[in-house]
Amino acid sequence: MEKNRELGSIVRGMAPADLRLYYPGGDQRRFWQGVLSHPAYRSALREIEEEGVRLSQDSIPQLTYGLFALYERQGTRLEYERVYFERRRRMNTFALLSLLHPEREDYLTSLHDILWAICDEYTWCLPAHVDASSAEKIRGTIDLFSAETGFALSEIRLLLGDMLPPLLHSRIADEVNERLFKPFLDHMHGWETATHNWSAVCAGSVGSAALLLVQDSERLTQILKRTEASMACYLQGFGADGACLEGLGYWNYGFGYFVYYAELLRKRSRGAIDWLREEKVSKIALFQQKCFLGGGAVANFSDSQPRAAVQTGLSHYLAGIYEAFESPPLSLSAGYREDHCSRWAPALRNLIWLDPGRTGKEWGEADYYLEDAQWLISRVASGHERYGFAAKGGRNDEPHNHNDLGHFILYGAGEVWCSDLGCGEYTADYFGEGRYGYDCNGSQGHSVPVINGRGQSEGPDSEAIVLEASLETEEDRLRLDLTKAYREPELLGLIRTMVWNKRRPQPELTVIDEYRFNRPPDSLLERIVTRVKPDIRLVDGEHAVVLGGSKGKSGLVIRYDDGRLTAAVQARTYRDHYGKEASWYAVDFEVKQPETVMALAFEFQFIEVKIGEGE
Repeated sequence: MEKNRELGSIVRGMAPADLRLYYPGGDQRRFWQGVLSHPAYRSALREIEEEGVRLSQDSIPQLTYGLFALYERQGTRLEYERVYFERRRRMNTFALLSLLHPEREDYLTSLHDILWAICDEYTWCLPAHVDASSAEKIRGTIDLFSAETGFALSEIRLLLGDMLPPLLHSRIADEVNERLFKPFLDHMHGWETATHNWSAVCAGSVGSAALLLVQDSERLTQILKRTEASMACYLQGFGADGACLEGLGYWNYGFGYFVYYAELLRKRSRGAIDWLREEKVSKIALFQQKCFLGGGAVANFSDSQPRAAVQTGLSHYLAGIYEAFESPPLSLSAGYREDHCSRWAPALRNLIWLDPGRTGKEWGEADYYLEDAQWLISRVASGHERYGFAAKGGRNDEPHNHNDLGHFILYGAGEVWCSDLGCGEYTADYFGEGRYGYDCNGSQGHSVPVINGRGQSEGPDSEAIVLEASLETEEDRLRLDLTKAYREPELLGLIRTMVWNKRRPQPELTVIDEYRFNRPPDSLLERIVTRVKPDIRLVDGEHAVVLGGSKGKSGLVIRYDDGRLTAAVQARTYRDHYGKEASWYAVDFEVKQPETVMALAFEFQFIEVKIGEGE
């Protein structure tokens, strides 16, 4: 109660929301004139202007009932979402162009029309996130995208000011009140106590919209009490190591909205409430720089993409707060078109939080062990080349879970050789009973063993036990007991040891699996996942699997005991996050004669491949 009374006192002392929340001294026109004239913004502005040209040639796409009903009828999402996100792209583009060029009536007219159209939408939620059995249930739902939309409209209303007609001003305020604030205060929502991105994005957006729109101090206090509690729940989802178990993409998303809210609240409260001073928050902020293996390749465990760009605005903002935060190279900056969801909040902040003086640089050599997540990540430099290794333990009940205990990623010389497929196309089944039938989620699509034709099981009891995790100058080691990941009654023990040898100019990886069974299994194979077409050849007189390595180019050789193992390659496909067919290869090493006690070793070497005679 004392904390609530303190919050109420802070809210009563807040000055009204104005442009000083966004610009030094509140001088908006001067800021955007500076953006137009500074070369650091040139690429981003070109993309925005090109989008303006493209969108001006088309009418506003319609969100029909037929599109809305597809999710319930067949479980697919992309058909509706593509139109929904294209409408948000229109809103973002013409809002930014209107700020940049307030003299352009055509931009303003297009902005007014799309704002009105979004206010007309039956729901701001996505069909996948609502109970469509009744209008009442839909109206009472706040999901990620309805919350983001309310935040975006509130921000655009403030920033555009009298460039918007009074009717749009009042309608935006009414719609945000009806779609966000009323249902938020009327009942509890499941995401309010979530320990993942939903609590940060939903509560952060509702709280941010309230900080911009709600003038009644008592009502604002009620909203902020709830959003503050949700932010505390969000942080509970992180261990002391600051790792985001949902993956880097969801760090950008969830933590991004946490920061957007925290910054608005810090400014409105004149520093009285500042989440960014929390020690745990400072650890979470450093997660991004620990994930990159080289170039845009990342440790993309869970539902994350194999390659990532950075939100430069968010990165520059965090670099200005935390001394240990390393600014990324500008070459990794996410382009305006890159966010297929067309989110307003990061798009705006990639401009207003950009610091032209921070050029950044590629992240250098580093070794990290994230103890709570059980992730080991290493970057090695050799001349002009970069090499990276990442491996994980954890549990098979993590947010956006994959059955992937003991899985690893190997990067070198610009290529990801041993891959994590990342996230597939989101459908009802993808988040339902069929989740682990998808290669990107089930252990069949990860570099882990298959015992008696079966992979790992999901659930909190499927956990890795870390026996050793060491980071040394010449060698990193991760030793995991993976026995609990498999529901094989005859399996007594499975220990995986991964040794990342950094002594040589090009690092090498050794993976050793030690098995103990009650009796020999009927079948046992070791799987390696890659997107690079493999070839089984003689290398230095021995059979090996070769990835890449055309003459004069880098490749990867996987060495194995061909006396005990038979190597085979399967070409497979899956639907990626954008609904497109993507290919990958399963390199399977099958044990010829399984035994009760076995140790199988594999060596991964980066070389310019020299093929032996007789291949």
